[in-house]
Amino acid sequence: MTTAYYSTVLNHPLETVWALIRDFNNYPAYIDGVSESMIEDDKGGDEVGAVRRFCYLGNWIRQRLAGHSDEAHSLTYAGLEPFPFPSGLAQDATGPTRYEGTMHLLPIVEGNRTLIEWSVKLDTAPRDADRWQALFESWIPDWTHSLERALGRLAA
Repeated sequence: MTTAYYSTVLNHPLETVWALIRDFNNYPAYIDGVSESMIEDDKGGDEVGAVRRFCYLGNWIRQRLAGHSDEAHSLTYAGLEPFPFPSGLAQDATGPTRYEGTMHLLPIVEGNRTLIEWSVKLDTAPRDADRWQALFESWIPDWTHSLERALGRLAA
């Protein structure tokens, strides 16, 4: 098991950021490349156990909401199928990974801003762990910057 981690400061109040991300089905509103998202079985977007199916860059992915706390401003999701390593990024075969991600928000009093911590635990073959960690450590900042741009559009 290895973890990819990224944190940054968002120049928006915690309540604004949480309002955007707390609904598990709201992915298309803040992640560039997500064209559709739907919750299966008529569950709510804040209901632990809800499964979202979303299209990211033309690929359909299913994730389960594993944890959700309005009090802690945190949500955890788990991939339902092992995620394949993108073709063309490794010279030799890299096996798929299981993963669980957590987004956690903390208030920054000065400037009424938000600290976001985004981590993804990766359960993969030990020989592939470094590749997976590096890949997610490149993706998470992209997703976080996408969230920042979405928040900017809301504030405009």
